[in-house]
Amino acid sequence: MILLALGANLPSSAGLPLATLEAALARLQSAGVKPVARSRWYRTAPVPASDQPWFINAVARIETQLHPPALLDVLHDVERFFGRHRTALNEARTLDLDILDYDAKVLQTGDLVLPHPRLHQRAFVLLPLRDVAPDWRHPVLGETVSMLIAKLPADQIALPFGP
Repeated sequence: MILLALGANLPSSAGLPLATLEAALARLQSAGVKPVARSRWYRTAPVPASDQPWFINAVARIETQLHPPALLDVLHDVERFFGRHRTALNEARTLDLDILDYDAKVLQTGDLVLPHPRLHQRAFVLLPLRDVAPDWRHPVLGETVSMLIAKLPADQIALPFGP
């Protein structure tokens, strides 16, 4: 199972964040990354807390023949297409695409760490992840997504968004 996180809190050439996320999913498909399931959209507060706009987030389960480094390259290309410029950690962004898990691989090479190193600490990842993979288990910690959600701090807010 391959899981991607999607998020945005600034408009892009595609429009408002939700339009950007939907357009990014379509662009990924044309690059050989096929979404097979997507969570509900969630409206989430920035982490760490800041005065930037709230995010729209989701998790997608995908199929691809790309190996993890090539998949990461495609994700970064799609981010750039929608105006993402990486200048500072935790900044507002037009699009954020992350590999959360790739077939339970444990890997650390350059820019790529699998599973995503902070996924277990973030409501904006775990709640949508539960929508598409309720039986998922963290490859390193061994805990289920429900167990990880139960450990989240109360100040993390993720609310279902839209229809």
